[in-house]
Amino acid sequence: MKKKLVVLTGAGISAESGLKTFRDSNGLWEGHDVMEVASPEGWQKNPELVLEFYNQRRRQLKEVKPNIGHKELAQLQIHFDVHIITQNVDDLHERAGSKKVLHLHGELLKVRSTKNPKYVLEWEGDLNLGDVDTFKHQLRPHIVWFGESVPLFDEALNITETADYFAVIGTSLQVYPAAGLLAFVPPATPVFYIDPNPISIPDLRNPLETFPMLASEGVPLLKNQLLAQFQ
Repeated sequence: MKKKLVVLTGAGISAESGLKTFRDSNGLWEGHDVMEVASPEGWQKNPELVLEFYNQRRRQLKEVKPNIGHKELAQLQIHFDVHIITQNVDDLHERAGSKKVLHLHGELLKVRSTKNPKYVLEWEGDLNLGDVDTFKHQLRPHIVWFGESVPLFDEALNITETADYFAVIGTSLQVYPAAGLLAFVPPATPVFYIDPNPISIPDLRNPLETFPMLASEGVPLLKNQLLAQFQ
């Protein structure tokens, strides 16, 4: 039986591939207030703006590639049962070869019905007003917006509770409920934290090792450290 490595990834790992992080220090995302383009209220106010915003993100995604961080995590599948829980909506983990990827906040390359959340379609091109489901309801990005529930959180919780190793990569641990997963890592499970600006984690009951660096630098080090047990 392979040991189970659970990895929580955030915007930092995708930023190294050239994707903008969700929120810059000025609170804007690609020049927009995030609430204008990533909330139900923003959608109700100006759906055309929201659709064009995600169309641009989808186009941008086609221009970037997985980086060393993504690829090294995929390589770890040879020795470990790797489960990636990502806050990112891109497909860079999958393109790098990772097989078990849970997207907490949705997926950029999928859309869903505004009336039936279970009506989900693969979608690589632009999404426009007038693109509808079989019952003529408008389609929307398959993204968890601010103020919406995170339907896959319980699944992420179940995965976390059975981890033999837990890694946090490229996230400031400020976004909940994702950051709350750390509270459910089994007490004896080692936690590894890779981020250029790691924060202190209060009340963590696990052994913690921090790599204050980019994912492309830290993941290879983590990989070597984990693989050393096989030597």
